[in-house]
Amino acid sequence: MEFLTEPATWLSLITLTAMEIVLGIDNVIFISILVDKLPAGQQSKGRKLGLALALILRLALLFAITWVMGLTTPLFSILDKGFTGRDLILLGGGLFLIVKATREIHENLEVVHEAHKAPSGRAAFGIVLVQILALDIVFSLDSVITAVGMAQHISVMVVAMVVAVGVMLGFSGAIAAFVMRHPSMKMLALSFLLLIGVVLIADGMGQHVGKGYIYFAMAFSFGVELLNMRVRGKAAPVSLHNRFDREPG
Repeated sequence: MEFLTEPATWLSLITLTAMEIVLGIDNVIFISILVDKLPAGQQSKGRKLGLALALILRLALLFAITWVMGLTTPLFSILDKGFTGRDLILLGGGLFLIVKATREIHENLEVVHEAHKAPSGRAAFGIVLVQILALDIVFSLDSVITAVGMAQHISVMVVAMVVAVGVMLGFSGAIAAFVMRHPSMKMLALSFLLLIGVVLIADGMGQHVGKGYIYFAMAFSFGVELLNMRVRGKAAPVSLHNRFDREPG
């Protein structure tokens, strides 16, 4: 437990938790859209259960991925470079994050999404829960790979995920409103995903990059953006193209 006394451990915990919260906003919004189909008395229960399922899936996926990363015996070689299960997870995860972040940036800035109509009927609780479960599987992958890329200890990853889901349970509305008022924060988080993806690929190819470089880049960028927000004051921000916008029913 000596790693608990290291400043880098707490820095990675704080940074990863913040990333998990910002990147989880889309998940929260989508869950909110799905639970709108439920009777009013079941919506709060559905929202909380959906986030709880998201946490369980992320933890299960995290333990599965970290187990595979423990396989350090080379599976095959290319140009005298041996590739282990860990290398394949890092390479695949890095490519996934780069593609995911690039696509998200493109969709938020370039693609105009049709507004969703607000649900007019009511749905069965079980059906909505299955839809939320399928959604959580999709959203969990980038969350887990981000955790693997930012933290060295699985306990830090677990705590960050639990804290992030807890914060989203209690303050999902306020967090979503903040991100909507300051879309540059979401763009910054997606840019960090690109950075983490490159670092994972480098690590998978045997070129280790210290986590301190990532944390410094994130902290510096975040500080600059806070200054920009202060300078801009109450100026109207750019509106991102949100795939979850809804029309009133």
